[in-house]
Amino acid sequence: MSVSAFQHPFLSGLVGDDETAEVFSVKAEIDAMLAFEASLARAQAACGLIPGEAAELITEVSRVFEPDMAQLRMGTGRDGVVVADLVKQLRAAVEKQAGSADAAKHVHFGATSQDVIDTALVLRLKRAGNIFIDRMLSVEAQFAEVDAKYGSRALMGHTRMQAAIEIRVSDRLRAWSEPLTRHRDRLVAIVGTGLPVQFGGAAGTLERLGDKAAAVREALAKELQLTDALQWQSQRDRLVDLAGVLTLITGTLGKFGQDVALLAEMGGEIVLAGGGGSSAMAHKQNPVAAEALVALARFNAVQVSGMQQSMVHEQERSGAAWTLEWLLLPPMVMATGASLRLAMELVGNIKSIGRA
Repeated sequence: MSVSAFQHPFLSGLVGDDETAEVFSVKAEIDAMLAFEASLARAQAACGLIPGEAAELITEVSRVFEPDMAQLRMGTGRDGVVVADLVKQLRAAVEKQAGSADAAKHVHFGATSQDVIDTALVLRLKRAGNIFIDRMLSVEAQFAEVDAKYGSRALMGHTRMQAAIEIRVSDRLRAWSEPLTRHRDRLVAIVGTGLPVQFGGAAGTLERLGDKAAAVREALAKELQLTDALQWQSQRDRLVDLAGVLTLITGTLGKFGQDVALLAEMGGEIVLAGGGGSSAMAHKQNPVAAEALVALARFNAVQVSGMQQSMVHEQERSGAAWTLEWLLLPPMVMATGASLRLAMELVGNIKSIGRA
């Protein structure tokens, strides 16, 4: 059993999302960290800092390397980060493959644990962001289809939870769809250029690379298909920016869910397929997806304040603020993936809306 509803054996059927969960799986994280190490070696070889043969060997070993997970767990408990033990194991594997320690000494050269962890996170956030952009486009297209079918129909408008004046279905659909388009534009910008490589070394200065530091960082960013930028290890605004956009997405989808639940409560103005059965009242059809959208919106709204707290890094690195980020951001991404999945399902279940 998991303490996370997103990965719970049965609660994940409601608020989980397999595609997003895979992005944040242990395998995906380790693969991203190994991609950093291999790419770093190739970038340094291209800049003449390490032998090309060493970079090739590090890349070859990284491609097939499977770490001892029990050792990683113990190492993380001891060191506070997973990278120290991962690099130790990777160096041992490279040394074993090469038959000497010559190539192994070039593994992780000039880097620090935060470079590996942050870049591995960015690689996975970019992947998740592209999934979300595709889903948002799908939801927007679904709203447009509903509008084409039912947009001209009448719907009672409500202000402050009271019946107001008659509106059109199109008016309500605009309130659901237009903010989503704006949030998608924000997410496209972040995924495009707002998630750069992290490479700063021990204290952010890349002191071990001398006058080749900038060239290596640029080559590393190119290898990983990320934006090049000066180190940002104590500047967490980009990740908080992303968390804010995730909250906007789930908030807008929560408004959609809340409106659908209210329409279903009033009866007569919306017909939904699917729904949820009651164990006590066989006649009921609960708007489960709509309710879940409201819950996920509120979940992310709570978490984003913690992400704001994680901006407070002491000096050049904060273990406390960094750990807080690990606790908060992945569940926010999971909540967003689940919200978009549920939204696609819910829009698809609208069989009629408004009064003909």
